[in-house]
Amino acid sequence: MSVDPVSLTQQLVRFDTINPTSPELDCARFLAELLEDGGFRIRLHEFAPGRASLVAFAPGGSKPPLCFAGHTDTVPLGAAPWTRNPFAGETDGGRLYGRGSSDMKSGIAALACAALDLVRSGTLRDAGLTLVFVAGEETGCEGAAHLARTAGALGTAGAMVVGEPTGGAPLVGHKGALWLEARTRGVTAHGSMPERGVNAVYRAARAVSALEAFRFEVAPDPLLGRPTLNVGTIRGGLNINSVPDEAVIGIDIRTVPAQRHAQVRDQVAHALGPDVELSARVDVPGVRTDEQDPFIHLVYQLAERRQGKRPEPASAPYFTDASILTPAFGGIPTVILGPGELVQAHQTDEYALVRCIEETTDLYRELGRRWCGA
Repeated sequence: MSVDPVSLTQQLVRFDTINPTSPELDCARFLAELLEDGGFRIRLHEFAPGRASLVAFAPGGSKPPLCFAGHTDTVPLGAAPWTRNPFAGETDGGRLYGRGSSDMKSGIAALACAALDLVRSGTLRDAGLTLVFVAGEETGCEGAAHLARTAGALGTAGAMVVGEPTGGAPLVGHKGALWLEARTRGVTAHGSMPERGVNAVYRAARAVSALEAFRFEVAPDPLLGRPTLNVGTIRGGLNINSVPDEAVIGIDIRTVPAQRHAQVRDQVAHALGPDVELSARVDVPGVRTDEQDPFIHLVYQLAERRQGKRPEPASAPYFTDASILTPAFGGIPTVILGPGELVQAHQTDEYALVRCIEETTDLYRELGRRWCGA
């Protein structure tokens, strides 16, 4: 009996997997049981207590397997109140609401349902199928990195689909991500005698102004556009009546292939000057597959049949686990293609379109038939 991807999305949304407060283990175990019952060999890999990634494999033929990949963790709900229960998975007006509905539990559900159908129908005659559902993507691909470091955890693959939210459109790449912490230090003193101290917040403020004016001296990538820099967080001081002796700025840089992250970090350090200490929190490369690759050509062909026109080469503004998994699999062709809505990722009252979940599941199923079938 076929598993319904919309119902499965609802079940997955009901698991609270907010990273880092709610570990993914229960959700991973639920998926593991579902896939094991459907004929997959299962392995769970924990990189921290409760932080579990799932690798499932169904064998078939001598051709390298097709990999379906995604993540089970979600971001926090945010400060704004939700008008829908974020963990109910309710549907209304063709939308399925809940945290992670677009990013990316609908993608996980669609990939899993298509994979189960492929195994049940006996399609895997020419190639096997590997599912990699990881924990910890939202905080820098922690689960994927753990799998890449673990000998034998991933096996092999010949091509990969990452089910991140794209509204059902195939994307052939995304930027790299370099998240930096910029730390300024000072000397504490009583707030009534600031002349006796050195204010780290003032130093941080000067650093933020320098970052606002910072520009990358690199040509735009034809597909990925220009690199970006955003100051996402700033914190400093312990109480209002003391001179703060430390402040920390969180910097989110998205890079294009022409940039090297070590060089980017040096450029930022030079712009901020010697009063600022830099350290990297996330450092993951971008991904780009040539649109002339036969796998991408196949994906475009299938998308064209369903949408009535050939997709234009496009890329994602976010990073994905492909940053780690694509090189871990030896640089295999990779497409980012999922049923979630890109603009809904991390939003209050997040939703996915029911129609797109169903249509993308069909596309995954057909892609699996073409890659794995004899």
